[in-house]
Parts: sequence; structure tokens; C-alpha cells
Amino acid sequence: MKLMTLATLFALSTGAAYAGGTHGGGHGEMMDIGMAGQKKSGMRTINIELLETDDGEMLFEPRDLQFKAGETVILAIKNIGENEHEFVMDTVHAVAEHKELMAKFPEMEHDDPNAVRLQPGESGQIIWTFANAGTFEFACLIPGHYEAGMHGALTVN
Repeated sequence: MKLMTLATLFALSTGAAYAGGTHGGGHGEMMDIGMAGQKKSGMRTINIELLETDDGEMLFEPRDLQFKAGETVILAIKNIGENEHEFVMDTVHAVAEHKELMAKFPEMEHDDPNAVRLQPGESGQIIWTFANAGTFEFACLIPGHYEAGMHGALTVN
């Protein structure tokens, strides 16, 4: 009986956290796009800027990214815009699913190694190993930002 009660409480508390707009995990776990990497000297650093244009377009600079399978890089991400933005990278399907979830929970907190959310002027970094070849996507999934142009192709050869 105690075991059943504990299992029920755990399920309810986990569901409440999810419904409250948080999600996390993935630390050390392999994803289709790869996994969090370890910083080493001599790694390639890719600078990525998150910004808005005068005509209302939101975008990443650069607009597309290319890596080699097995490569570990530092993604140095800076929000030079006037709005909060995020950088999330995953499969095209996973990004679409995450986008739908963000529409329901726009203030969702992220604790994923493949994502960072930044206030204007803030910087962050992701150290990532791109394990599998394929075409992936990176995006800002704050409601309305994807539609304003804030997404791009990520290719691993």
C-alpha cells in the first residue's frame, strides 16, 4: 500500500510540474541531434546572435549551421535584440512538438542541454557533440518568434 501511495504521489507531483510549464532533462542522454559535450582546448566556437530587424523580423545570425558528425563545438549565443529569445536545437519533428507546447506554456522554463533562453543583452553557451548525420533545426520557440523568422537549418554531415 505504501509503495502504491508513493508511486501515485510521484506521478501527481511530476504531472503538476509539467503542467506548470517546466521541463528539463536530457543531461548526458543521447538525442537524435547528439548530446552535451565536454569543453576541450582547441574546440571550434560558433558565435550566434539573436536579434530583431527594424521591420519586425526576428532572426538568428548566422541563419544556418553546419557541422561534421562527431564534432564537438561551443555555441556562443548572445541576445543582441530588445526581446527575450531562446535557442533550441533538435529534430524538425521535436522542434514542432516543442513549439506547440510553448504555445500552451509560454513562460516554460528550460533545463535542457540543447537549449538556452536569454534576456536582452545576455549571453550563454552550449557545448555540444553532433553525433549523427542529418538535417535538424534550431529555433526560438517563444510564441510568435518562429513565425517572425526565428528558425534555421542545422546540417550535420
